[in-house]
Amino acid sequence: MASTLELLEKEALLLPDDQKVTLAHRILASAEPQPEPSIEALWEAEILRRIDRLDRGETTTHAASEVFRELDQRFGS
Repeated sequence: MASTLELLEKEALLLPDDQKVTLAHRILASAEPQPEPSIEALWEAEILRRIDRLDRGETTTHAASEVFRELDQRFGS
């Protein structure tokens, strides 16, 4: 007799792709620990500070492909 997990998996695999992604996202989100409100507030402040620095021209951006290429060169892939 198939386990509950096996039955759920079998049914989930029959879903359309968009519904599979939604289901996977919901399951992963439910497994994440709840964020500490004070830490979330600090991250929000940091994000706003970084956006402000970028808007004022005090910092530069780099293409993700460039960053990953440099990481690959530095640490190997």
